[in-house]
Amino acid sequence: MIAARERGMLVLAKVRSCAMTGLDGYEVEVEVDISNGLPAFDVVGLPDPSVKEARERVRSALRNSGFKFPNSRITVNLAPADIRKEGTWYDLPIALGVLAASEQINAIFLDGLFAIGELALDGNIRSVNGVLQMAVAAGNSRSGGVDLMVPAINAKEAALVKSTRVIGASTLFEAASHISGLIDLRHPSVDMKEFISGEEKYDTDASDIIGHETAKRALEIAAAGGHNVLLVGPPGSGKTMLARNIPSILPRLTEKECLEVTKTFSLCGLLPPGEPLIRRRPFRSPHHTASSASIIGGGKNPRPGEVTLANHGVLFLDEFPEYQRNVLESLRQPLEDRIVTISRVAGVQTFPASFILVAAMNPCFCGERTNPNKICSCTPWQADRYMKKISGPLLDRIDIQLDVPVLKYEDLTNTQKRETSAEVRVRVEKARHVQQQRYGKEYTCNAEIRGRDLKKYCQLDQAGTKLLKKAFQTMGLSLRAHDRILRVARTIADLAGLPHIQEDHLAEAIQYRSFENKG
Repeated sequence: MIAARERGMLVLAKVRSCAMTGLDGYEVEVEVDISNGLPAFDVVGLPDPSVKEARERVRSALRNSGFKFPNSRITVNLAPADIRKEGTWYDLPIALGVLAASEQINAIFLDGLFAIGELALDGNIRSVNGVLQMAVAAGNSRSGGVDLMVPAINAKEAALVKSTRVIGASTLFEAASHISGLIDLRHPSVDMKEFISGEEKYDTDASDIIGHETAKRALEIAAAGGHNVLLVGPPGSGKTMLARNIPSILPRLTEKECLEVTKTFSLCGLLPPGEPLIRRRPFRSPHHTASSASIIGGGKNPRPGEVTLANHGVLFLDEFPEYQRNVLESLRQPLEDRIVTISRVAGVQTFPASFILVAAMNPCFCGERTNPNKICSCTPWQADRYMKKISGPLLDRIDIQLDVPVLKYEDLTNTQKRETSAEVRVRVEKARHVQQQRYGKEYTCNAEIRGRDLKKYCQLDQAGTKLLKKAFQTMGLSLRAHDRILRVARTIADLAGLPHIQEDHLAEAIQYRSFENKG
């Protein structure tokens, strides 16, 4: 770890750290060399401006923590040097390397240590993003390093990875004291099962939704099979409330899904304070002015967008036709493949995008076209123009298309007991369990079934075949719509606990394509 020079005073020190590429971390070696010459502090190895600025943060943090800053020529190399480095988490390893190279701490104790953290000018260690991915990279290191020093505020997050021993430091002085053996800052490992088994709280519950029994049935089917949904209705009919209730009826996240969701949120700096693990399925609702890059992902160095943040959860697009056309059309590939690939000069990144799309829209510009209590002020041409903002190929990829009518006064005064989200979730989880038993590791839900496997998993009897043929001809369905009807019918059969699709299951699935036929 440390090599002495001729006079035994000036040395070379090495500290390991991590870097990010996409959603994955990889090992970076921070080499610090102190040599004779005019005082200078150079950082090489393709650092971006945030890494270069570490020179000033490290210099001030060392002095304000009671250490001496070497009045010599300091060269820091970030290896591998052919990959661009960005982020502020190199501050701590650079500072520790300077302390070791100047013999203010014993460099032998840096053996097997990974360090990440941003330094404040007073020596405090600030939190950084992407700690979970970097902890996984440290644990998988071939060089055998299993000790990971992180900001104390990120210690619980890093402790989710069992293959690392986490050290949580609040200040640079604490970090140096631990390395020197003066104090012990090791953080206990975190049992992920304790986090997952806890109670989940949601802002809405199915029992809060008045009426809309058909819509609630359709959303239960969507949750059970992972199907995309389009809600069409006048303003105030309850579309948004119905959409926001979906996460509460979805199955609980598995350990693997929790880690995948947490990795994305950690990288984007969206982890809630005090919660190192995301336990609830994400619900993302971007504004209709969002750009294509913010929805799909992008940037000079590709970063995940909303479709990846909604992975294993729900992407809710309210006022669906108001989004830019290029944004809507860019959703086609993620909806079909459940991944999104972003190509840039800096590289190609593939991000997961397995989400349920829930879109809501009005039936026309004024919104009152299907409201029996109000008069629509739109001309037929205007209404048609509004509906055509949603292209046929995109509409084709939405499994369930539902009219949401306005409620009657009798619905508001109905005191009949309504089902809770917990009761609905029991049925949804039971249906998902049936699908897991059927598909194994091939698929996670019915919406993922590839076309080549539909005949295997979605067999129809003679009556069902005849009904689907009639619907295909009279409704002018595409082959994609035909396949999606079969997937929805398969989910309805799973909710009913039946091994084969019946004619009534198929009829209900066809009913959910009625809006497409009206359009």
